[in-house]
Amino acid sequence: MNDTGWKTLFHPFERGLIAMPGEGGKWLYSGSVPGFVLPSDFEADLTCVQGFRPFFLALEKQGRHVLPELSAVETWSGALVQLGRFRDDNTRRCREAISALEPGSLVVIAGGRTEGVDPLRKRLRAAIPQLQHASKHHGVVLWFEVPENGGDDLLPRPADPVRHDGMTIPVGGFSADGPDPGSVMLAGYFGEKVKGAVADFGAGWGYLGVQVLRHCPQVGSLESFEADWRSLQAARENLATVAGSVPLAFHWQDLLTEGVERRFDTVVMNPPFHEGRAARPQIGIGFIDAASRALKPGGRLLMVANRNLPYEAMLETRFRRFDQLADADGYKVIEAIR
Repeated sequence: MNDTGWKTLFHPFERGLIAMPGEGGKWLYSGSVPGFVLPSDFEADLTCVQGFRPFFLALEKQGRHVLPELSAVETWSGALVQLGRFRDDNTRRCREAISALEPGSLVVIAGGRTEGVDPLRKRLRAAIPQLQHASKHHGVVLWFEVPENGGDDLLPRPADPVRHDGMTIPVGGFSADGPDPGSVMLAGYFGEKVKGAVADFGAGWGYLGVQVLRHCPQVGSLESFEADWRSLQAARENLATVAGSVPLAFHWQDLLTEGVERRFDTVVMNPPFHEGRAARPQIGIGFIDAASRALKPGGRLLMVANRNLPYEAMLETRFRRFDQLADADGYKVIEAIR
């Protein structure tokens, strides 16, 4: 959904189709986005669930109570779910919300048609004849009460995580079917170039970090920086299996707004360049700036990017020199010296 998607979610409350949650209630809002405005009579306590660090920080700044993942020990009166870009992740998000509620509790789900809300409505309609829905703000909102059996069979169980070369890949999100081809290309240039204190910026589920640990004998330590909570937990698991005696550290961090305290000998990265479905090369440019600040004088950056992304101007500004090591299959591999 776009940044007005929350308006679709709250539409049935504002139209009086759903009673406003009263004082003393505890509602969760999974997939919450910054900038949403609660209806004025929504008096229940609200806990947001958002694992994307930039959104998490923005929600905190707005004074919201936010968790990176749904707590299994909390008891909730109702649930709001906002669908996102990845359908498998949406299924997981909805199942988690339903399982967190007692039978009879209300679930409200909203999404755009590109986010799979229509197939979701058909699936739920087959199991819940009393399912309600409405369309507003270019989206669809669904609501229903959790059935007496708990609703475990309302939606398909999430697919098992993909396994690749001993690594676990979380369902949904970036590169969910295996390592990104650009990352595979980049890892082929590691070897003796990667040494000392190493940082993996935008670590994802840990593919590059695992390659560093497997193929770079001069690594003294490895720290992973990632903005997506679930991906970082997968990286923690994957790296632990191959780290041996190499010290590891994991940082749930927005590299564009949160500074890196330690200085490194090497930074490796395949920086993101999308926000939702929109291309944003500024993200990669910001990663290059962050890498320059995090490297020691003489430190090395090894990165991969799509061939057409305009990163050279920032590299020239922030680094003493840089070289293109490869240009193939739509990717470029760059080495830069601080």
